[in-house]
Amino acid sequence: MVQKIKWTIRALNDLHDIYEFIAKDSRRYARIQVEDIQNTALNLTNFPLMGRIVPEFPHLSYREILVGNYRVIYRFEEEQNLVIIMAVAHERQLLKI
Repeated sequence: MVQKIKWTIRALNDLHDIYEFIAKDSRRYARIQVEDIQNTALNLTNFPLMGRIVPEFPHLSYREILVGNYRVIYRFEEEQNLVIIMAVAHERQLLKI
């Protein structure tokens, strides 16, 4: 079991941007979407390897889990027993890590 999940500044900014974009139409749905992303990321404490290898970067140690139309990109640091959420991107967004 992982001791901690750390969100990078970039990932937190991504969540904020997702909220702001969806909130233009519905603040309620924006809140629900962000909470879904956060709650799904919490599952990584029990199953840190549940995500697949990021297809665009098979040579890196990044993994991803899908939440609706969003990709939560993360890294599992086994030695530190830590999951680092690197970014949250829309499934159609070009990844730049």
